[in-house]
Amino acid sequence: MKIAIVNDVLLITEALRRTIANTLEHEVIWTAQSGEQAIQFCAANRPDLILMDLIMPGMDGVEAIRQIMQQSPCAILVVTASPDDNTGMVFRALGAGALDVAATPVLAGRAGSDAALLAKVKTIGRLIAADASGSVHAAKLAFDASVPASTQEAETLVAIGASTGGPVALAAILRAWKPPSNTAAVIVQHIDQAFTDSFSHWLASQIDFPIDVIEDGSQLQPGRILVAKTNDHLVLSGTHRLGYSAKPAHYPYRPSIDVFFRCIAQHWHKNAIGILMTGMGRDGASGLLAMRKAGKLTIAQDQHSSAVYGMPRAAAEMDAAELVLPLDRIAPALQARTRKKSG
Repeated sequence: MKIAIVNDVLLITEALRRTIANTLEHEVIWTAQSGEQAIQFCAANRPDLILMDLIMPGMDGVEAIRQIMQQSPCAILVVTASPDDNTGMVFRALGAGALDVAATPVLAGRAGSDAALLAKVKTIGRLIAADASGSVHAAKLAFDASVPASTQEAETLVAIGASTGGPVALAAILRAWKPPSNTAAVIVQHIDQAFTDSFSHWLASQIDFPIDVIEDGSQLQPGRILVAKTNDHLVLSGTHRLGYSAKPAHYPYRPSIDVFFRCIAQHWHKNAIGILMTGMGRDGASGLLAMRKAGKLTIAQDQHSSAVYGMPRAAAEMDAAELVLPLDRIAPALQARTRKKSG
């Protein structure tokens, strides 16, 4: 891949350049020391991937990501010194269009830091090159699916899949809609498991509503918002228990929205709504189609309000979405379809 580096610290830029140079499949095509420079260079020579710092003089990384995604969109990986100390900024960057976040390797840094960064670069390369026609099958459950769920179970399941730009878009929906006492909401967001807890805490702080990460073997909880927590795929059993599966192992999207949506189509025979939001690639589109064929309401975010119109576009093209809505109309649609009837 052609890779660009944006960082105002020359020592870190050199560390990143050397890390990339040590590979055979990647090359650094330019470096920039500010967000303003990055926007100009990207317009003149668009890379496949940008390694973007967050905190820089002048324009910060979040605004640079936002403008690049508007003017010269490409894959962006946030590479910052202390991701855990800047979670608010990290999730705003992910909301602006960054794909993932990694800690900065340094010239004399911790063993394995270069490998961790390159693993994320490799994953993004697989996302860029993902076969549009690749199929995903329902995964074998990694827990005892014969154990029945509690009798207290949701009557309606709202499943939301999101990727690039998802955090901010999810916060916008959940500020305007909360699951009523008969409805469970499950979120599958493409994010590394190292940041899942931080993501759930950040999202809860944005919407002023508790959010639970899903443990292996959990049951759907009515009136709650649940978030997938690992790099394995979230699955739903025939007895409506939640769990994780490593298969399909080589599918580039982790956790896969397609896998979870297909499980709903196969195993959830009550009311369900599938929502596919902003994101790069095609994950979720075929799963959304399976949900629609199973008689569930399916919604895709529209192009204008998407940070990256990849996944929703794929869903619209295969007629998987019954409704294609701008972001600000998704919550009212949920409100109308999930309102608990009195009596």
